[in-house]
Amino acid sequence: MKIVLVTAFPPSRQALNEYGFHIADELRQRTGIELIILGDDLSEPMPELPGFTVIRCWAFNRLGNALSLIRAIRRLKPDVVWFNLGFASFGGKPLPAFFGLTAPALTRLCSCYTHVTLHQLFETVNLADAGVKSPLLYSIAGNVATHLLLSANSLSVLLPAYHRTLRRKYRRGAVNVRHHGIFASRPEPPNFALRGNPVHRVLAFGKWGTYKRLEVLVNAFEAIQSQLPQTELVIAGGDHPKTPGYVRGVAESMKHNPRIRFLGYVPEESLSNLFRTASLTVLPYTSSAGSSGVAHLACQYGLPILAPDIDDFVELAQQEFVSMEFFTANDVDSLAQKLLTLIGSPDHLAVMAHQNFSAALQMSMPQIIRQYIHSFDMQQRVRMLKSFSRLRRFRRWTPARSWAVRRLERRLLTWNRPAEEKMASEPGSPN
Repeated sequence: MKIVLVTAFPPSRQALNEYGFHIADELRQRTGIELIILGDDLSEPMPELPGFTVIRCWAFNRLGNALSLIRAIRRLKPDVVWFNLGFASFGGKPLPAFFGLTAPALTRLCSCYTHVTLHQLFETVNLADAGVKSPLLYSIAGNVATHLLLSANSLSVLLPAYHRTLRRKYRRGAVNVRHHGIFASRPEPPNFALRGNPVHRVLAFGKWGTYKRLEVLVNAFEAIQSQLPQTELVIAGGDHPKTPGYVRGVAESMKHNPRIRFLGYVPEESLSNLFRTASLTVLPYTSSAGSSGVAHLACQYGLPILAPDIDDFVELAQQEFVSMEFFTANDVDSLAQKLLTLIGSPDHLAVMAHQNFSAALQMSMPQIIRQYIHSFDMQQRVRMLKSFSRLRRFRRWTPARSWAVRRLERRLLTWNRPAEEKMASEPGSPN
């Protein structure tokens, strides 16, 4: 199976590049999969990650991304084109973002099986937090863009509420709900000797400045730090592309407080130490924009989570059996009280940690990718069988009928299923 994955991809730092990397890393380890990544252009020349075939053919905020992608896809002739997308994947400006989202529909018109993993819906975006200047125009464009994305052969969303919204509002498309998943294949259980020994670290991680804001968190921490002398606040991650200088401004306002540390961008290889030595992670969001990657990272490392009482987080906790404590969104006093209660309850933190690690084991990346591959494999076989059925209805004297039937029969018989999927389909094989 030849899969083309369209995604932001490291060493790029555009949104969803980490998720794209982990999809690709798992796919390339599968027998019977040929993977080619259509990635975004780099702002400056850097070496590609070893072991991946990457073609850089689109760029953030470029108007012609859809056409560039179609040219590359037609040249590669894949079995499956898989788009890893958010609504701002192709641009922070309205026109590049919108025209980029036409790519899945155009890809299907080229007779390629097209799948979209969509990380958020525009209906759930807080337009003020996102810095949208023309809400009415954005809503119209978002509605049209969603219809275009639903024109793909299939689409996956990461929360059941998103599936309900699409079915209720748009009433079209083949929409599935899939887990976001954690990034590790075999996560290690939490090591409690690294936590609170001697300092409890409260971790906040993300790209800051739009719906992920730090003011409530730093104010809440300063309000309680005298009552928690062995505690520090660690803020990791840089600015969101729409808010350059935001983190630097908050850090400047907090430079008087040595117990609030700003780490800036954290490379992939340093994430393990960052999360394993924290006692608690806080998601200080003013609104939500999808199934939180940071929450899933916290589960991967068995880390308790403190989140605002936003619907997406509540549903995430319920659907994936993630242990979260909730504070009132945008409320300093509520967050401060929850921090006091949790850090003062080590037994409860340990219970939350074990539950989140247990949840992580049920949604490892190999399990998630196995589900996608099985779906792609079944869809490809169905497509070939439908084509075969149509050909058999042609009259025998139709020119090239016999050649087309033999060609399709050979393709059906020699279809290269991934080894794990083949084994899983055999009677008596382990699941």
